[in-house]
Amino acid sequence: MNILDEIIPMQFKNTEAFAKELDAADALNRYRDEFLFPKVNDKQVIYFTGNSLGLQPKNTQIYVDEVMKDWAEMAVEGHFYAEKPWWDYHERLAEPLSKIVGAKPSEVSVMSTLTVNLHLLMVSFYRPKGNRYKIICEEKAFPSDQYMLQSQVRFHGYDPKDAIIEIKKRPGEHNFRKEDILDTIAQVGEECALVLIGGVNYYTGQVFDMKTITKAGHDVGAFVGWDLAHAAGNIKLELHDWDVDFAAWCSYKYMNSGPGNVSGYFVHERFHNQKDIPRFEGWWGTKKETRFLMKPEFEPMANAEAWQLSNAPILSIAPYLASLQLFDEVGMDAIVAKRKKIVAYLEFILSEIDKEVDSTFEVITPSNEDERGTQLSVFLHGEGRELFEYLMKNGVITDWREPNVIRLAPASLYCSYEDMYHFGQILKKGILSK
Repeated sequence: MNILDEIIPMQFKNTEAFAKELDAADALNRYRDEFLFPKVNDKQVIYFTGNSLGLQPKNTQIYVDEVMKDWAEMAVEGHFYAEKPWWDYHERLAEPLSKIVGAKPSEVSVMSTLTVNLHLLMVSFYRPKGNRYKIICEEKAFPSDQYMLQSQVRFHGYDPKDAIIEIKKRPGEHNFRKEDILDTIAQVGEECALVLIGGVNYYTGQVFDMKTITKAGHDVGAFVGWDLAHAAGNIKLELHDWDVDFAAWCSYKYMNSGPGNVSGYFVHERFHNQKDIPRFEGWWGTKKETRFLMKPEFEPMANAEAWQLSNAPILSIAPYLASLQLFDEVGMDAIVAKRKKIVAYLEFILSEIDKEVDSTFEVITPSNEDERGTQLSVFLHGEGRELFEYLMKNGVITDWREPNVIRLAPASLYCSYEDMYHFGQILKKGILSK
């Protein structure tokens, strides 16, 4: 394994009693009861796939029912006379979202879905001209990002093989080296129009040094954006202070808003109040005060809402708002603090089970807690998909990636230390039962 002995706190123990002690001392453990868990064999599952789809908060039904009731009782008048009027419903998300991503409330909003928002933002921030037309991204980025980038450069008349520069991992290594990223940016130099990378790598869980990479991109005159699908609600972000140009994220992973739900986005305030910035525009981006005057000229909102197109999808936003209330109550500092500890405990459990069975686990996520978030990606050397299927049948909901990697994401708001212990015992039984 790549677990370093010195990072495993000596007080950790692979016992149920010890795991219960950790839960008893955990200030966030009570929030577990705020979520709905699936069941397998009549038992609540151990849920490790918050990096794919978060669990449903119990208060979600209340928020959705409120909208349905207003629709039933007021119909179109709900836009202005509902308790939470629909025409500005999305504005309620700006304040809690800004705390999660480290932005000013004026720099964030919600609309559409992640890849759509990245495409829309690239209208403003991928502006190839002359020699400056290349995009830098990471090797084997999430497929949707790859398709988006390829289609964008083709749209502008370039060949993806020439216009897209992929940062490579070194042979035999699982993670990207920061110095290689910075060297690539420097080498592409004045030909670089855009740096667009996933803030947390979806496969390994590696967290990139977004502050340093953003500065490097700006130093060569490029725009810098981030796909925060696996970062938002997972790690501490400071988008405004890091001087990021733009970012977007989905809401249904760590932020528990429901399958395929609405996306959040960030646009740095220096781009606000620019009438001439290239941008696809719609009536929900025009000034709120004059929006219903149906004027022919677009007058942009003086904030990130200028990138809005259509009126907000309230039934999608309501679950997001419900979840954000929990995040606002808990705060990212507390979420990150528990994440560090529970991931370290999970890593310890894996190390202990590895000693007890005739298999070799290899954690390919960085061991440095500053270079990882909630996720541990584990190579199950000597094991096949049968072990994954055993885990699933025995109530451990995890994620399989070829060739033989499982991704484990113990979300701070609803996973417990006891979950980590019981997962280890189920994993051991699955290996020994072959």
